[in-house]
Amino acid sequence: MSTGSQVAAPPLGPCEVVVIGAGPAGLLAAGRAAMLGARVLLLEKMEKPARKLRITGKGRANITNMKPLEEHLQEIHPEPRFLRQAFHAFFNADLIALLEAQGVRTKTERGDRVFPDSDLAWDVADALVAWARSQGVEIVPHARVEGLLLQDGVFQGLTVQRKGSGPAQRLEARCCIVATGGQSYPATGSTGDGYRFAEATGHRIEPLRPSLVRIETRPTYEKALGLTLKNVQLTLWLDGRKQGGEFGEAEFTAKGLGGAAVLRLSRKIVDAKAAGRKVELTLDLKPALDLAKLEARLLRDLEAQPGAPCRSLLRSLLPAPLIEVFGAALGLDPAAPAALLQGAKRKQLLALLKELRFEVTGHGSWEEAIVTAGGVAIRDLDPKTMASKKVTNLYFAGEVLDLDANTGGYNLQIAFSTGWLAGEAAARKALARTTAATDEHR
Repeated sequence: MSTGSQVAAPPLGPCEVVVIGAGPAGLLAAGRAAMLGARVLLLEKMEKPARKLRITGKGRANITNMKPLEEHLQEIHPEPRFLRQAFHAFFNADLIALLEAQGVRTKTERGDRVFPDSDLAWDVADALVAWARSQGVEIVPHARVEGLLLQDGVFQGLTVQRKGSGPAQRLEARCCIVATGGQSYPATGSTGDGYRFAEATGHRIEPLRPSLVRIETRPTYEKALGLTLKNVQLTLWLDGRKQGGEFGEAEFTAKGLGGAAVLRLSRKIVDAKAAGRKVELTLDLKPALDLAKLEARLLRDLEAQPGAPCRSLLRSLLPAPLIEVFGAALGLDPAAPAALLQGAKRKQLLALLKELRFEVTGHGSWEEAIVTAGGVAIRDLDPKTMASKKVTNLYFAGEVLDLDANTGGYNLQIAFSTGWLAGEAAARKALARTTAATDEHR
């Protein structure tokens, strides 16, 4: 045999539960199924499990949120009640206990967000992979599922193409869990495969769109590029009517706005732009002061510094990168006397401070979106088990579902909880069939 020849991977044996996708939902599903005694294969088309998890939260991994159940549900779209059983089966404290048993300590930060003590998402990913393997899960990398095999509406197996193994192989399994992720960050392997499997087996797919994504605006402020504003109020306007808002952080980006407050509004913005509506955002830089109190403060500052330049006055109100921005908007040289800020100019400054206005022109791409909105219609699934109502012995979990949430750890908890519940239900179903088959042969 030549030294350059490639040894084909051994064929995959039959199993009781096969899980497609080794992300957060897939790892929890596979681990829980194996914990209950099922033979589990976890198929991952990339070279390494949990690639998206390893980069989430800018590499820090906001893994969950410690808010109580009812508050947690308020952060989820479009139908949070669907998740009650999943959250009762496995919730934030359960996740923390699992990770700490694997040696990953956690910490709770502002907004009840939970992170690993190390601030390394990689540690969380490695711990979950190690946990799944410790339960007996066989993780198979470079295994791309091409399709699901059904007979009379019952899952029978799937076809899988493995790197260096020639033609696609048929793999038999009693139950299958689709945990392929969404369509965001496709470079990590989330390329929408699960939607294809679901649609091919008769499931409805709710329209897919990027969520938790930066927003493109007019104008943009190059002078303030990279500036993050804390404790500001962002208000959303659709067709000239106020449609709610968010308090928190906003960041000036090269094409518009980012930051936590923007991300939390992005789902509504994306949907509104798709519907052809006029979308605007206003930024209140001084939400703690109403207009009258802000004007009174401005007048006091003007009286205290009658000969000071505009720059000095603006510096007391604004972060440095916005001084030139506001000067240009007001048509004033920052070096000009602050005494010029009288009458209409003062009213204009107050308006800019309380309602800095942006026209929304677009949003970031799938490559930038943190999560996917839309997906497998949850009305086609049983919330008690994550089982399909269309195909027997088929389950769905994680981002592939038409469920998404605000930033703050909620989306990962959806993945962990639905994965755990699907793994438990699939294992019990598969093992019940094993027991029944054994009894028949006695």
